[in-house]
Amino acid sequence: MKTIKIQYILTLSFVIMSVLCFGQQKDNENSTVSNIKIRHLEDTIGFPQYKWQMDSILSRIAAEDKVSTSEVSKAVICPHDDYAYAAGLYKKTLSSIKAKTIVLVGVAHRARNFELKDKIVFGSFKEWKTAYGSIKISPLRDKLLSLIPDSTYIVHNEMMQLEHSLEAITPFLQHKNKSVEIIPMLVPYKSFENMDTFSEVIAQALADLMKETNMNYGEDLAVVISSDAIHYGNEGWGSSNLAPFGVDSLGTAQAYEKDLDIIKNFLTEEISKEGISNFNKITVKEENYMEYNWTWCGRYSIPFGVLMANKLNLLLHREPLQGSLVDYRSSIHNKHIRVDDLGMGTTAPAKNTHWVGYAGIKYR
Repeated sequence: MKTIKIQYILTLSFVIMSVLCFGQQKDNENSTVSNIKIRHLEDTIGFPQYKWQMDSILSRIAAEDKVSTSEVSKAVICPHDDYAYAAGLYKKTLSSIKAKTIVLVGVAHRARNFELKDKIVFGSFKEWKTAYGSIKISPLRDKLLSLIPDSTYIVHNEMMQLEHSLEAITPFLQHKNKSVEIIPMLVPYKSFENMDTFSEVIAQALADLMKETNMNYGEDLAVVISSDAIHYGNEGWGSSNLAPFGVDSLGTAQAYEKDLDIIKNFLTEEISKEGISNFNKITVKEENYMEYNWTWCGRYSIPFGVLMANKLNLLLHREPLQGSLVDYRSSIHNKHIRVDDLGMGTTAPAKNTHWVGYAGIKYR
């Protein structure tokens, strides 16, 4: 085990100095990590907290979004907004995920609160509470952490507890497979260089673990990347105006079409480092990777997650992933599901001055 870990450390030799101060922070935080075993639900407005709520949501999803498929995806990009707006796309996107072990790659919305950057965030929870009871953390998580260098990650339960982008997805996974297990990780502010390097290290570790346990990519282990697309409008975004094209019907249409172009050009068909790098250049500012350029909240989870999923396929099958669009929707362009009678609601408005886009993308 020590020999394997040395190999990963050598792979990261050129970035270790740049993240040394965060390595020291990780050691300090790991020494005081909470002994709490269960992660509790964070958002009980946009997402369900009870089985009957989830079952009701599923019954209200349009029939065309509930069509079963025999297709097996190795990875997907799935939204994480309120079920009232996006539940149908969750269901449709996750229909091709068949694996029991799911690597969940999420957004770290509150990373700035904890000064987290240039590290992958893990938790030490043993299970997560869900609408269906609880979902287990795969034992592969701790094995993974034993393989990768300390400089690549931090264990931060508070960040993991406050983040909603992964708990949104777990009920849909459990509805399909009650024995599903997860390996959750969050991607805070991160330079593309670090995303490229760290994704390779984690992909290599996952590949070794999969070979050791005779797991097949897609059938036994899959990657689910959480992200909403454009956050658009000139109201309700703090002091920011996120409507470069304006908020009339023409401006809204331009924003919608720009998202579709981004998906077509960089996130579908044959996946490449160059394409993901170009996605990164569009979504974050070149002079400061901590600032938005085009406001996808998955500006870090998508590049890291797709790079990792693609490198895993290259390691196991020596070919890149092929991506295809499941659907693109938004909180103002698609019919909503009623949730107010279920004791649920929405966490943000849906109107021309404040809306969010959603991309469902699958990879094979």
